[in-house]
This record gives sequence, C-alpha cells and structure tokens, in this order.
Amino acid sequence: MGNDALRVNAHPPPHGVNGQISAIGITVRGSNWYFTVTAIMAVSTLAFIALSFTKPRSRRIFHYITAAITLVAAIAYFTMAADLGQTPITVQFKRTNPKVSGTPTNQDREIFYVRYIDWTITTPLLLLDLLLTAGLPWPTILYTILLDEVMIVTGLVGALVQSSYKWAYFAFGMAAFLYVVWTITWTARKHAIALGSDISRAYTLCGVWTVFLWFLYPIAWGLSEGGNVIAPDSEAIFYGILDIMAKPVFGALLLWGHRNIDPARLGLHIRDYDDDPATTHGTHAAHHGEKGHGGGTGNNGATTAVPVTPAV
Repeated sequence: MGNDALRVNAHPPPHGVNGQISAIGITVRGSNWYFTVTAIMAVSTLAFIALSFTKPRSRRIFHYITAAITLVAAIAYFTMAADLGQTPITVQFKRTNPKVSGTPTNQDREIFYVRYIDWTITTPLLLLDLLLTAGLPWPTILYTILLDEVMIVTGLVGALVQSSYKWAYFAFGMAAFLYVVWTITWTARKHAIALGSDISRAYTLCGVWTVFLWFLYPIAWGLSEGGNVIAPDSEAIFYGILDIMAKPVFGALLLWGHRNIDPARLGLHIRDYDDDPATTHGTHAAHHGEKGHGGGTGNNGATTAVPVTPAV
C-alpha cells in the first residue's frame, strides 16, 4: 500500500486546512521524505536510550536530553509527513516557477507551524546539552535559552505574516541568534577550556558543528517561508538534512565526547537513590578541589561541598 497521507488528511484537497487550500504544498515525494526523517529520528531515540543503559543512572543526563531531542523531532516529522500541523499563508513574493507559483486565484503556501513547535522544545534541549558540557552557570544557560526561544518564536511569526513585515521578525530573530552564537563561541568555550582538555575537545567539536549548521537555517527560511523561492518538497529536504545533522548526528558526537567525562566535573552532582550520601558528597568535594575543575568556572553555581555527619 502506498503513501496516501496527503489524500486522507486533505479537507478539501489538495492541502486543505479549516476550509482553506494551499496551492503550494508538498507532494507524495515530500511526504515520503518526511516519513524517512521520522524513522531516522525514532531509531536515533532508541539508540540513545539503549546507550544510556551502559551508564549508571547518575551519569545518564546527556543521554536523556539527547534522546528527548530526537523523540520530539520524530513526532514533529510524522506530523509533517501526514501533511498536518500546517496552515495556508499567502506568499509575499509571487514567482513564475510552476512549483511555487500556485494558481491565478490562489498563491497560498503551506507553512508547517509544527516545525516551530518542535524547535521551541528541541533547540533549548540542544543548548542545554551543549552549555552543560561547558559547565556554564545556570543564569547564563537560562538567559541563552530565553534568547533561543525569541529566535524561534519570531521565526514562526515571520513565517505566518503575509506582508514585508515578516522581515522585521526575521531581523529580531537574527539578533537573538547572534547572541546565542556569541555564548557558544566565546563565553561557553572559555568555560570548557578551563575544565580540561577532554571537555574542551568535546565541547569544541559539538559547538562548531552546531554553529555551522544553525547558520544554514536562516538561509533555508529565506528560501522557503520567507522568499517562496524553493518548492515545499525542496524545503522538506533542506530542513530535513539540517535537522538530521543537528540532532541525531550532533547527539552521537556529544555522547561520544562524554564517554569518559564524569558529570560531576561539570558541576552536575547527581545522586542515585541507592548511593551512599556521605560517599557521594565526599567524591563531589574532591572534584571541587581538582585543579581546573573547581571554583566558579565549572560548577554551575554550586557551592563547595560540606562533609556530611553520619546520623547517630
């Protein structure tokens, strides 16, 4: 049986939502690609969860965050493959290319708002993966995530605006994006260097990878939701490849970099229910005393451990 998602979910056809039709939308080829990305995200999620069982529960935080990223992405891509989670928006730029020209009476392009719901959840988690690796203080992490949310929300609003005002939201998003890039390339990198060469290597690899890929997303936006230059099927391929590189591949690189790094060195003092509190606390105190792993640089705002007096 072939892929009939577009037929089943089109009311009215070909891409109807709330009684409106998108004349510029994905074809079965685009839907098939979205289903392919769904499978990649789902398999990656299972792989990351399986890898977590090779670590004690107190050292699985990066596995859980990374698996959450691909899990949310899998649901979002399934929704787009089914041609759901989208709405028709009249394009600002009318093109002569038949793939993006629409019809004489309808120049509506389908905009997948579910993509932005995905990014609203997954990009903060991705930044959490990255910035926790650098041992950044929590206030800096939270503020960077806030600017990331501004970037995503303004991108969504811009995509839903029909007039040239969409580019004002694009500019707001780019300003927020540049702050995020500054944090990744400068502030967090200095923290990672102070924590040790192995942490610095893991952070630098994942940080450079992320910044490079994230600079391509505004280009994809400008060619699709913004400028109506490429067809929705090409948009699907562009964003899909970027998301595969930025999520499953990023996750694999990150977990490989963390294979011999104790989260306690990053200021993440996580105790399992069956750990001895006194022993765990003493280990954390020892980490605070190690050269390059203590002080205010890599403890995420945690204070120096105080010995625990056993109950009498």
